[in-house]
Amino acid sequence: MSTAAHIALATDLLARARAAGVMIATAESCTAGLIAGAITEVAGSSAVFDRGFVTYTNAAKVDMLGVSPATLDAHGAVSEQVAAEMAMGALARSNAAIAVSVTGIAGPGGSEFKPEGRVCFGLTFGGTTQTETIDFGPLGRSNVRAATVEHALTLLINALPA
Repeated sequence: MSTAAHIALATDLLARARAAGVMIATAESCTAGLIAGAITEVAGSSAVFDRGFVTYTNAAKVDMLGVSPATLDAHGAVSEQVAAEMAMGALARSNAAIAVSVTGIAGPGGSEFKPEGRVCFGLTFGGTTQTETIDFGPLGRSNVRAATVEHALTLLINALPA
């Protein structure tokens, strides 16, 4: 997906967040701030984007977002359980009302159990947290990260009223 397409999604997201009167937070591992970057590419984003957490290492996930070491040990960083804790931690540590998180394997590499292109998403809003895993496949690092940004922005958009 092109940067122009990401900007179009971010523009829609910001309009919905502004209309709903909510602030947004992001918690990113495999995208390392690309979601926050896409959102803040749009002028006026400071009205609804509170902050982004880049938590590339497990230690950062624990320190910055409060992810449980026991969860990391039991499920690994690329898991819906960690994505949920990342989203909840971002919400708790911000002024946001909605938070999205991503953790995955952009590539190259991966394993039989956690292949390249697998990304786990978390979304916390309105007192509930939902998670999902998408296997984008071995598209290459840049393409997996771009697809992750697109999906995260879409999750946020779909959670907010039109």
